[in-house]
Amino acid sequence: MNHIAPGARAGIYHYDEIDRRFVGERVEQFRKQVERRLAGELTEEEFKPIRLMNGLYLQLHAYMLRIAVPYGVMTSVQLRKLASIGRRYDRGYGHFTTRQNLQYNWIKLEDTPAILHELAEVDMHALQTSGNCVRNVTTDQFVGAAADEVVDGRVYAEILRQWTTLHPEFTYLPRKFKIAISGASSDRAAVRVHDVGLLAKRNAAGEAGFTFYVGGGLGRSPFIGKLVREWVAEEDFVAYLEAILRVYNQYGRRDNIYKARIKILVHELGLEKFKAEVEEEFARLRGPKYRLDPEIVAGIRAHFAPPPFEDLPTRSDALERAKAENPAFANWVAVNVAEHRQPGYAIATISLKPAGGIPGDATCDQMDLIADLAERHSFGELRVSHVQNIVLAHVKQDELFALWTELDAAGLGTANAGLIGDIIACPGLDYCALANARSIPLAQALSARFADPIRQRAIGELGIKISGCINACGHHHIAAIGILGVDKKGTEFYQITVGGDPTLTAAIGDILGPAVTETEAVDAVEAIVEVYLANRTDQDERFIDTLKRVGHAPFKERIYAAD
Repeated sequence: MNHIAPGARAGIYHYDEIDRRFVGERVEQFRKQVERRLAGELTEEEFKPIRLMNGLYLQLHAYMLRIAVPYGVMTSVQLRKLASIGRRYDRGYGHFTTRQNLQYNWIKLEDTPAILHELAEVDMHALQTSGNCVRNVTTDQFVGAAADEVVDGRVYAEILRQWTTLHPEFTYLPRKFKIAISGASSDRAAVRVHDVGLLAKRNAAGEAGFTFYVGGGLGRSPFIGKLVREWVAEEDFVAYLEAILRVYNQYGRRDNIYKARIKILVHELGLEKFKAEVEEEFARLRGPKYRLDPEIVAGIRAHFAPPPFEDLPTRSDALERAKAENPAFANWVAVNVAEHRQPGYAIATISLKPAGGIPGDATCDQMDLIADLAERHSFGELRVSHVQNIVLAHVKQDELFALWTELDAAGLGTANAGLIGDIIACPGLDYCALANARSIPLAQALSARFADPIRQRAIGELGIKISGCINACGHHHIAAIGILGVDKKGTEFYQITVGGDPTLTAAIGDILGPAVTETEAVDAVEAIVEVYLANRTDQDERFIDTLKRVGHAPFKERIYAAD
């Protein structure tokens, strides 16, 4: 087994005393502010910016605490701590988010300092998970393991974490700011729908560098990120990003929350004007002061050294036998297991989307089990994906059957990664004060409708994403089938879009027709799938390609014919 002792770290950044002192000081500062709020010395209006800077939101029924999982990577020890906190201070579960973080939805204000203190014991915190700052930087959940990886995005995400934390210019930006990094030929980080998306790559000389996309984002005004620079050398990586943020800080709107994101600035200034402003600022910053020292990069990279892999054959006879003897396991391998760069190993996705379940939710018992499995099978390391699943990135092929057996017994063996059952959904009106409609019941109904694993395989790659309001936390704009909750005179309705794409060929989906009820929405998705299957040229033609070829008319006719 890929065993690693509890408390050890593999492929994860090691906190030093500076990190720990800083986090500890922030916990104590917040403890005093909470005491003032509970004593009535601070009003809610005065307390709000303080709590948001510490990841604490006030939702419909209770406080929600969002825990940072930098670039989605954590240890088994940290996951066990999250499970322990969920049992003691919440209702026995946690919710994994599209920012690769974890949320507790039923937190008491008086408990938050104790929770943050417990998190600090395992080098975790809630910083940069809310407020008008640079949020948790996200990256590819297969980073450091994928066969198609060119550059390890964790290295640069960690550099950005350190650079942006307490940066005086970026603590009070016009609005929240989200960065994603991908270092593989396949974009698994949705870089073109972020404020800044970085595609890490190597030039002909083998040197690392980045393509920069700026101004992507969803919500009320969805935009696809624009290419602003094809190549930025590694040594200029920080300087160029700082130039972008300085331009945003200078020109970004602070008088209108709906026009404060950088996507609006790029749109209103125009791409060429924005690029010129950034290049001018970059020219001032470029030089020794802002040069990213190769020794710093090497020092960070050392934290992400590969685990002690064994020399194994590419083919596992044990895996092949298990697949032959157990069709359900064979299906899980075909759907949830990806190719690893190291012979004899595999990348296993643990779906948090069981049929009829709540996307992204995991009970504390399940978290403990996943932590145990990570220690036994993946060097004590795991990742949170931006599609609300968990990944064990370094599993021996010989051990996949043992892993799946335990997962399946705990309700975690669902084979739907990347298929129609792998639904993304925001908390919606069940929790969120901003929502217009519930997302969770619709996600549960859809996952139950398409529960059959054989049918899911036959449908193929087709993602559903659901948002309970126009803020688009469920990323519905970039789904093959997107669903947006809307309010019509106090009744929940759902608007359906088709043709979204989260990859490097990113696209915003088109509204298919009038909004429908929850029951009608489930039937509408069924109709869309049936039209797709009837019109695709073969099983390899993706939904988005069929849609482009036949247009929207066949789908509209099927859904709205009776209207």
